[in-house]
Amino acid sequence: MMEVIKLANSKGMEMEVCSYGATLISLKVPNRNKDLVNVVVGLDNVKDYASPEFQKHNLYLGCTVGRYAGRISKGFFKLEGKRYTVDSENGVHLHGGSTGFDKKLWEVVSTKNSRSNNVKFGLLSKHMEGGYPGNMKVTVEYELLESNALRIVYTATTDQTTVLNLTNHAYYNLNGEGSVSEHFLQINSNKILELDDRKVPTGKILDCRQTKYDFNTKAKIKKIPSSGLDDVFIMPPKPFSAALYSEKSGICMKVLSKQPAVVIYTPIELPNLDFKDDATYSVFPAICFETQNYPDAPNNPHFPSCILRPGETYTNETVMDFKILTTN
Repeated sequence: MMEVIKLANSKGMEMEVCSYGATLISLKVPNRNKDLVNVVVGLDNVKDYASPEFQKHNLYLGCTVGRYAGRISKGFFKLEGKRYTVDSENGVHLHGGSTGFDKKLWEVVSTKNSRSNNVKFGLLSKHMEGGYPGNMKVTVEYELLESNALRIVYTATTDQTTVLNLTNHAYYNLNGEGSVSEHFLQINSNKILELDDRKVPTGKILDCRQTKYDFNTKAKIKKIPSSGLDDVFIMPPKPFSAALYSEKSGICMKVLSKQPAVVIYTPIELPNLDFKDDATYSVFPAICFETQNYPDAPNNPHFPSCILRPGETYTNETVMDFKILTTN
């Protein structure tokens, strides 16, 4: 049975998460006027997340993505001398395929108690599900911190050597509606992965300084090409990935992660759906920060390892830290 859990902290933040897809469906943050703004794009009716009509859009709206976030080329990968075939379209496997974690009903393992303000979901992904080896136990914890931050932590263990790459796929708009074109974006990265026309890494790493991908100095999102961003930014070895700021709401969101990369995605538009709070969105409605390992790492041995072995524990922790800025 699909469950919705609501949490709040003492500073005014409110959050709703759903057990279907371990999905973040609402995150309300105080703006400069202390009014709550839902900064995450979500559906009005939680049951719609599981509907075929919604899933045909492949939005992955606020969900947990796995077993492998991003793309895997060739429709297969080799591991310890064995070939594993995964779902693919035109030779590309995306976000775990047709049996991905976004389409699973997760178990509510624990929820808020006297010492915490969180909820934890658990999932058993069985051996060869989606083509991946190993029985994998996965958890995701959503926690509202008293510092007005959202902490998301993924963990996983396996009984056989396997590959994985987990992330959250929330769409952020710090005004709660309209467009993010006027939002300021900063990305702490000098390098990106070169992608082919299918958005699959070629294996090359490019310097992005003094290019359209250079957001080391914050700039408005409308600086990007009309096609938007769907690109892999390589993160330096320190826990700062990106920041987003809206002059309209005064809300600044800093993304903190130790993952080796962040995929930043700005859809051009969203389909005509019933969004939470009757929100309406325009061109470049939102932005995603998918903190993760490199896409297609199983087929690129020089990329950071995506292999998980028995006895090891995978961890991916990301913090979305919210503050009010009085000046830009």
